[in-house]
Amino acid sequence: MRLSRRLASTTVAVALVLLVSYEAIPHARVHAAETEPEELFGAACRIRVTGSHVTAYCHNPYPETDRVSLHVECARWWDLDSDSSPVNAAPAQTVRLTGRCWKEVGSVWISHRRGS
Repeated sequence: MRLSRRLASTTVAVALVLLVSYEAIPHARVHAAETEPEELFGAACRIRVTGSHVTAYCHNPYPETDRVSLHVECARWWDLDSDSSPVNAAPAQTVRLTGRCWKEVGSVWISHRRGS
């Protein structure tokens, strides 16, 4: 009889802990219909580094103009880093950006801005 009372009280305690822990889980209050989809923007860019020369091709598949710039950071401390002027990549247009270092290239990236 004592075993059945312990088993019953243990079962009730476990059920209570599971129920309370489920209620403590935070639930999202945002409905999917209320969120606005983000507007697609930004040219897709391919970057190629060949020795000390950098070439980037950016294609803009979206209906808004993207102003892309090439940024080249050189590996040597005495080598000058460079940032290209922004180039307009109109809808369905591919643009070519080039840059170079005197010696090794450290890192390269492209920045995007919305066209005016």
